[in-house]
Amino acid sequence: MAREFSRTQRVAQEMQKEIAIILQREVKDPRIGMATVSGVEVSRDLAYAKVFVTFLNDSDEESIKAGLEGLTDASGFIRSLLGKAMRLRVIPELTFAYDNSLVEGMRMSNLVSNVVKNDRERRAAADGDEGEA
Repeated sequence: MAREFSRTQRVAQEMQKEIAIILQREVKDPRIGMATVSGVEVSRDLAYAKVFVTFLNDSDEESIKAGLEGLTDASGFIRSLLGKAMRLRVIPELTFAYDNSLVEGMRMSNLVSNVVKNDRERRAAADGDEGEA
C-alpha cells in the first residue's frame, strides 16, 4: 500500500504546527507581533526549512521587513525549542519568508467583486434605457 504523504511533508506539517505554537507562546519580540505560519517547505535531507509567515495587523513594507528581521534574529531560539518539541536527529536550519498569498487573494477577491458590481450597474442602466424607449 502506497504512503499518502512523504516523510518531508509530514515533518513540514508538524514543524508548521510547532513553530506556530512557539511564536504564539514563547517569542516576545515586539517586531514580530501577530505572526502566523502559513506553510513550511523542508528540503529532502531535512537540513533546511523555509517558513512562510504572514503578519495579521501589519501590511506596510517597513513592518513586514522588521517582522522578518525579528524572526531571523529569533531563529536560533525557535530552532532550539523546536528541537525539544520534535524528535528529529537533525533540526532544520530555519529561514523565514513573507507569504503574500493572503494579501494577493484579498486583492483578487476585491477586483472580482468590483467587476461584478460594475456589471450589475451597467445592466441596470441598460435595462432602464430600454424601458424609456
